[in-house]
Amino acid sequence: MKTRRDFLIGSGMTTAAAWLTRGSLLAQAASAQSASAAQAPASTNPAVQPNPTLPQQLRTAAANETIKTTKLTDTIFLLQGVGGNIVFQTGPDGGLLVDSGISTGTHHLLDALSKLEANRPKMLINTHWHFDHTDGNAELHSEGAFIVAQDNTRVRLSKPQYMAAYDVHFPAAPDAALPQATFTDTETLWVNNDRADLVHTPDAHTDSDIFIHFNRGNVIHTGDLWFNGMYPLIDLSSGGTINGMIRGVDQVLVLADERTKIVPGHGALGDKAALARYREMLGTVADRVVKLKSSGEGVDQAVAAKPTADLDAVWAKGAMKPSTFVALVYDSL
Repeated sequence: MKTRRDFLIGSGMTTAAAWLTRGSLLAQAASAQSASAAQAPASTNPAVQPNPTLPQQLRTAAANETIKTTKLTDTIFLLQGVGGNIVFQTGPDGGLLVDSGISTGTHHLLDALSKLEANRPKMLINTHWHFDHTDGNAELHSEGAFIVAQDNTRVRLSKPQYMAAYDVHFPAAPDAALPQATFTDTETLWVNNDRADLVHTPDAHTDSDIFIHFNRGNVIHTGDLWFNGMYPLIDLSSGGTINGMIRGVDQVLVLADERTKIVPGHGALGDKAALARYREMLGTVADRVVKLKSSGEGVDQAVAAKPTADLDAVWAKGAMKPSTFVALVYDSL
């Protein structure tokens, strides 16, 4: 089997086959999850924000998006459009992307990347399975990108999924969109003269979340562990929990210093201080909802108590309404 650096310099079918020797184990995981994933029970959340046409809305918006590019280091760039934030690393091993955005905007993304790197990306890392981070997978793979993700990302993409928080059904992704290499807990890639650590954070935003730490560049992409400046989505249908999100954020904070550039899944580029404020908010809301639940209050009563009222002026600026967030926290405890 080739070394990881051999693969990065010029991956071929033999390497892809070697990466996929765990296919039988992954198939077993897919089998265990498929029934519940296809027909996940609706959350008891009384404040669900139904939006079953969300994928179509995002694809329509992405078709006309403008990609904003921000230089983070000499070799690492942040690209922002419709969907989740994307990171791109350039260098002698070829371009590396973190997340693929929305498929109808892929041509805009490739245009933006062409200004940074002459060749198409050679590798794509998915931070988790959600549509707004993986919908461009198939086209980028057809352009030559080898896709890497946590095991559960491939499992979930390969089967129909239901997101109760928005009442959205997602069909199984095409084979071309599925990661070719997966890992369980951690993976390290030595790429473009940097060490990229891929770290799984269980039961967080979903059960498939990872963050990516570019050690030399001192850049971390948190995926959807972090919605900067807003209440996050906790996808209960995909195994997400508030406590898992808190643990994941804590892992990132341990690695970051005051100079680390931290890319959230959604929102503006941030730093350790901003992420720490978000962590404080998560912990405060979790503590308050735990007390309500422990005292016997039902989810409706917990929502009615408005435990985020003093926080809403700062954090209720995204798509997630405070009432929905409180109910999701409650259901995940």
